[in-house]
Amino acid sequence: MSMLDKLKSLLKGHEEQADKAVDKAGDAFDERTQGKYSSQVDTAQEKLKDQFRDQPPSQQ
Repeated sequence: MSMLDKLKSLLKGHEEQADKAVDKAGDAFDERTQGKYSSQVDTAQEKLKDQFRDQPPSQQ
């Protein structure tokens, strides 16, 4: 079992809290880098949220 699978099993039923944590971590990173990497952080946040929600990744 991969680390991501273990994390998903721990977060089962707590997806909303995981989304908030991902947002908070991304916002903190943006603040520390003064928004220099904000588009990359936003992309990473969405990809993590997709992983936690067990949905296929969105096609862009």
